[in-house]
Amino acid sequence: MKRITIPILFLLIFVVSFSQTADSLKNRWKTVSVGEIMWQSKNNLPHFDNIEMSGLKISVILNYGINIDSSFFLNRKIVWPMLRTIPNDTRGSLIRSFNLDYLKTVNIDGKQIDNEKVQRIELNGLLKVQSSYRNDVEITRTIFPSTTRPAFCEYYSIKNNGNKTINVEIPSCNLKYSTEPTKGVDGTYALEVHATTNGDFNILKGDSIEFGLVITGNNGNESALKIDIFNELKARTELVAEWQNNLVLETPNSTLNNAFAFAKVRASESIFDTKGGLMHSPGGEDYYAAIWANDEAEYIGPFFPFLGYNIANEASMNAYLQFARFMNKEYKPIPSSIVAEGLGFWNGVGDRGDQAMIAYGASRFALAQGDKDTAQKLWDLIEWCLEYLKRNVDKDGVVKSDADELEHRFPAGDANLCTSSLYYDALLSASYLGRELNKSVNLTNDYLKRAEKLKQAIENHFGSKVEGFDTYRYYEGNDVLRAWICMPLTVGIFDRKAGTISALFSPKLWSEDGLATQSGKNTFWDRSTLYALKGVFAAGEKEKALKFLEYYSNRRLLGEHVPYPVEAYPEGNQRQLSAESGLYCRIYTEGLFGIRPTGLKSFNLTPQLPNQWNCMSLKRIKAFGETFDIVITRKQEKKIEINIFSENKVVFNKLSNIGETVKVKF
Repeated sequence: MKRITIPILFLLIFVVSFSQTADSLKNRWKTVSVGEIMWQSKNNLPHFDNIEMSGLKISVILNYGINIDSSFFLNRKIVWPMLRTIPNDTRGSLIRSFNLDYLKTVNIDGKQIDNEKVQRIELNGLLKVQSSYRNDVEITRTIFPSTTRPAFCEYYSIKNNGNKTINVEIPSCNLKYSTEPTKGVDGTYALEVHATTNGDFNILKGDSIEFGLVITGNNGNESALKIDIFNELKARTELVAEWQNNLVLETPNSTLNNAFAFAKVRASESIFDTKGGLMHSPGGEDYYAAIWANDEAEYIGPFFPFLGYNIANEASMNAYLQFARFMNKEYKPIPSSIVAEGLGFWNGVGDRGDQAMIAYGASRFALAQGDKDTAQKLWDLIEWCLEYLKRNVDKDGVVKSDADELEHRFPAGDANLCTSSLYYDALLSASYLGRELNKSVNLTNDYLKRAEKLKQAIENHFGSKVEGFDTYRYYEGNDVLRAWICMPLTVGIFDRKAGTISALFSPKLWSEDGLATQSGKNTFWDRSTLYALKGVFAAGEKEKALKFLEYYSNRRLLGEHVPYPVEAYPEGNQRQLSAESGLYCRIYTEGLFGIRPTGLKSFNLTPQLPNQWNCMSLKRIKAFGETFDIVITRKQEKKIEINIFSENKVVFNKLSNIGETVKVKF
C-alpha cells in the first residue's frame, strides 16, 4: 500500500475542513449591485463594525452598528491629517471622536425620535442607513467625507409615509471647540459641528425634508468653513462613480466583481493634499500625510496606472520623488517612510529592504504609466536603488537587510526571501525600462545577468524543505513555514511552486482569515495572503487560487467585518489600510489576467481562465498611455481567444492556450 506523505495528508484533512467552513459560512451582507452591498437588520443582533472613509483633507473611522433593540449606533473618529500636532511625527494628525446623535434632538409631532428601528444599511462608497419610526415615518442617513475639504457630512431625510401631515422640529446646532494652542504645530485649531437647517416644518403625505450635520476643522485664525452638503454629496457620489467606471472586472462570480469594485474605492480615496504634495497614505487612525516604501512604493504604486485616476498617479509619482530626495553618494539607505507632510522621516529599524521595495514599485509604475518623461524622472532613483542593492549582496548572492516590512515583529535574519525576490523583479523591470530610455546595452544586459544570478542564489540559499514541504526558508536558520514563501511566485520564479503552494494552503499556514504570518501563530497580515493569491494564479494553479480567492473575498466583502481587505490581527484589530486594497486588485490584473509590463507600450499577457468560467474581462484599463479592454473567451477545453479592444476596435486577437504568455504591443 502506498504511503501518504505528511504534506499530502495535511492537505487532504484541510480540504475537507475548508469545504465545510466555506459551505457553512452565513453572510451578514449581500450584494445589491456591483459596488453596493446591503445588510438587512432581522436577527443576530447586536452587531457592530467599523469602516474608514477618506477625502483629500479628512479621514473618518465610523464605528457603527445596530443595537439589540434595532436602534442605530454611530461613533465618529475624525482625522484631520493636515492639522498637525506636536510632536509632528508619524502620528501627528489631529484626531477627535464625536458620538452625538443629532436625530435624537429632532421632534416629530412634538415627540423625540426614541424608538427608531433600522431596516437596512448599505455601503457603496457612502454609508446609508434606512430606518422606520412609528409606522408612518422613514428616516435615512447618508454618511460620507467631503472629497476636497476638511469636512465630515451626514445627510438626513425624513419622509412621511403616512396618510396625515406630520410636523418636524429641527433644532439649530452650532458647537465650537478650540484645541490647546501649545499642542498644535500651527497653534489653535477650530472644530465646529453645525446643522445645515433648523426650524418647524409641516411635511405632507409622501413628502420629505432633507437636512444635514457637518463637522469641520481648520486653523484657528481662518474663517469658519461654509459647506454645502448637497454639493458635497453630489461630489462624493460622482467621484465613486468615476472609480467604478474605469478598470471594470467582469467574471461569472459576482462576489469577486464586487470585491474588486469596493477595493478600488478604498485604494483610491486615501490620498491627502499636503504641504508636500498629494500623498497616498495607509490610514487606520495612525498613518496620514506620509508615505511608506512598502505601502505606497511597492504595494499600490504599480496598480494606479491601470485605474487611470490622475490624482492617484500624481500621488504615486510624488511618493517616488519624495524618496528620491534621500539618495546619497555614500549609499546609505533611504528612510522607510517620509512623514509629517514631507517634513520628517522615519527609519527606526534601519533598512527593511526599502530600496528593493522602491526599485520594484517605481520601475513597474513607470512602465505601466507608459509615459517617457515620467520614466526618465524616475530612472535615477531606480538606478540608485539597484546599485545600493548590488552593494548589499552577501557572500551567498542574496540581499542583506536589517529587517523586513514586519519590522522585527517576526524574525527575518540577515537576508530574507522577500527582499531578494523584489530585487529580482526590479532588475527585470529596469532592464525593460532602460531599453525604452535608450540606456546602454551593457547596463540593461548587466541587469538581466544579475537577475539570473540572483534567481539561482535564491534557489541555493532559500530553497529548503520546511515542515515537510519542498519550499523556501525565509532566512538562514528558519525552520518553520512563513507566509512570505509566496514571494518567488509573485515575481515569476516557479521552481518550487508545487511544494510552496501546498504549504501555503495547508493547515500549517492557511486559517479562516487567510495566511498566518508563521506556522503555529494566529497573527495574520492580509498583505501576504493577497500576494500569495496573485502568485498562485501566476504560477498557473488557477483552480486552487480561485477556491481560496472566493472564500477570502466572500469573508472580507460580505462577512462580519466589511467591505475591504485589512491590515493585520491582533495588531490594529483588522484596520482597513488602503494599500491592501490595491494589492487585492493586483490579484486580478497581474495574477488572473497575468499582465506584466515589459515596455512603455507593451506587456506580457498570461490569462488564467478558470475551468468553470467561459469568459472574463477587464474593461477600460488605462495603462500604457492607452484605454483598452481585455476580453478572454473560452473556445475549447484548453484554448482561449484573446481580444483587446481600443475605441471599440479590435487591436489584438489571438487564439492561445490557457496559461500561455502572449506579447502585446501598442
